[in-house]
Amino acid sequence: MQQIERYRTAARVHHWWIVAWALLLGLTGLFLFLSWFSPAAWWGWSRLFHRVAAVLFVAGPVIYFLVYPKQTLEWIKEAFAWGKDDVGWLKAAPIYYFGGDEGSMPPQDRSNTGQKMWMLVVIIAGLAFVVTGFFMWFLKGIISPGTFQAMLLIHDVAFIGAGAMLLVHIALGAFHPRFSEAMRSITSGSVSAEYAKSHHGKWYDRIVSGEEAEKHGKKQAAGEKRAGLT
Repeated sequence: MQQIERYRTAARVHHWWIVAWALLLGLTGLFLFLSWFSPAAWWGWSRLFHRVAAVLFVAGPVIYFLVYPKQTLEWIKEAFAWGKDDVGWLKAAPIYYFGGDEGSMPPQDRSNTGQKMWMLVVIIAGLAFVVTGFFMWFLKGIISPGTFQAMLLIHDVAFIGAGAMLLVHIALGAFHPRFSEAMRSITSGSVSAEYAKSHHGKWYDRIVSGEEAEKHGKKQAAGEKRAGLT
């Protein structure tokens, strides 16, 4: 079965780096959010691990951007690129997710509308975590109590919202039969041509068009070489 590359090795490593530290941040954040939940929070270990994980969590995207700025900006642009097909996807999604006709879904790009929703959550919540975390960590005692409480509230709301969306993201990728190949692709790096065509039609057509153009260019160059034109 023909396979199409969807995620390069660096992107997959970056993804799992973010996942690992995000889970540790969520766990230690929960201990801090519910301080009575674990003695670890009382003894200060949760706060220490939370801060170490925060540094490593932020370091990943920063390093990835410095090494792959073009890919990073393309990913951000994709998250904010919404059109009529995304509106159609949202309308058809409830039936589709519960086993409805797959043909009713508008063609999607490299990331479908649901994935772009998750990407937006990652960007917005990530920025909220970084900004509010900086204020609470480095400016505690400098900013006013009211400002500190506002930062804490935003941090907690972002945690609840992103945590809920993360559970949905994991559940769909791990258990929904229509997305099992998407889950495997973040490990293997590729999806079948059939899956790409049915779930990411716009992206698939663009790849096929590019491959055909490349083949045509090679054939044309070979023909010109034989004819003595190059």
